Amino acid sequence: MRPGGVELVTIGTELLLGSIDGNAAWLGAALAERGIRLVRRTTVGDDEADIRSAISDALDRTSIVLCTGGLGPTRDDLTRPAVAGLFGRRLILDQRWLDIIEQRFRERGMIMPPTNRVQAEAPEGARLLPNARGTAPGLIVEEPERGVVILLPGVPREMRALTRDHVLPWLMQRAGTTHPIRTRALRTTGVSESGIAEKVADLVDAVAPLTVAFLPAPTGEDIRFTCWGDLDAAAADAAFAHAIQRFRERLVPWVYGEDDADLAAVVGELLRARGLTLAVAESCTGGVLTARLTAIPGASDYLLAGHVAYANEAKIGLLGVRPETLAEHGAVAEATVLEMAEGARRRAGAECALAVTGIAGPGGGTPEKPVGTVWIAAAARGPARAKRLHLIGDRNEIRERAAQAALALLRRELEERA
Repeated sequence: MRPGGVELVTIGTELLLGSIDGNAAWLGAALAERGIRLVRRTTVGDDEADIRSAISDALDRTSIVLCTGGLGPTRDDLTRPAVAGLFGRRLILDQRWLDIIEQRFRERGMIMPPTNRVQAEAPEGARLLPNARGTAPGLIVEEPERGVVILLPGVPREMRALTRDHVLPWLMQRAGTTHPIRTRALRTTGVSESGIAEKVADLVDAVAPLTVAFLPAPTGEDIRFTCWGDLDAAAADAAFAHAIQRFRERLVPWVYGEDDADLAAVVGELLRARGLTLAVAESCTGGVLTARLTAIPGASDYLLAGHVAYANEAKIGLLGVRPETLAEHGAVAEATVLEMAEGARRRAGAECALAVTGIAGPGGGTPEKPVGTVWIAAAARGPARAKRLHLIGDRNEIRERAAQAALALLRRELEERA
């Protein structure tokens, strides 16, 4: 195997039309666990020339190409003839596999359709990988001057079983790899991708051999550290610990956890540790914030109530917002969100509160308060603190960002008032 790792070609017109390619995600994780680097992924439709071209291009870059899909019995399953044509080989019938296919149909009380016969054909000289879960075998086709092409069916359960039973052992033996590719992540919120990159620019090279990637999302920015299988477990753990510490120290105000940490869970643990309870008031987020909190097991230990007060009348009736506050400032204002927070806390008898109100769009904005204007408020024992946000994105992204920002504000309040 060349140092460049392996490439993946996923085949199927349905993938180009929007179907989720779960095979690629599963293969990427399975290969990484064994220290095999997947360096590129290409998707092509059910066209023989396109399949042949994609595989040929991949072989120009690396010596091993994995392919999924196109091994069925129908006219649009063209992977076998594409690979045979690429290597200038004939398709040869494997009588043993044909017998197995026919037997499987007989066991179901059926006669094998003639179209299934093509599933017993393989490029001359190919190694057949028996498929215990389907009628399409896997195939390993090796050309000394070009490389190796491994063909796998696109049906997920068949592909996964063949990969585990045959392909991964073959790749491990070929590569001689012993250490897995591992990743860790530092989770931040409230700072942009470019802002993070600027603050830690000098640290990226300092944590080598780990590589660093910045992954933006509506709820924040993840910093991913990757060890590419060149360190043993102890050395990798030490490298991760060093990198996470260096980056965490530089980004203290915005870091809320590591790996799969959820900010709602972080806030919940702070409330539980301090013996505090929480009430929530929402307008533009429409329950997103309360849903984030209640998705955490054990949230009933600290969350007392969540109010969705969308209309002004509900803000008045449910939360006790004063009519004159709404008349003077409107629903999206500092005074309003502070009264929403205090009203939620008072009505529930909680020590802490969260509130959010804003304009999620796509309509409803004004020059003074454009779409994306959001006010959040948080209270932890003391008076509520409010903050104005200018959020970007579509309606759902603005709602997600608003909920995340509210949780971040409460986390800061809890930590400062510890």
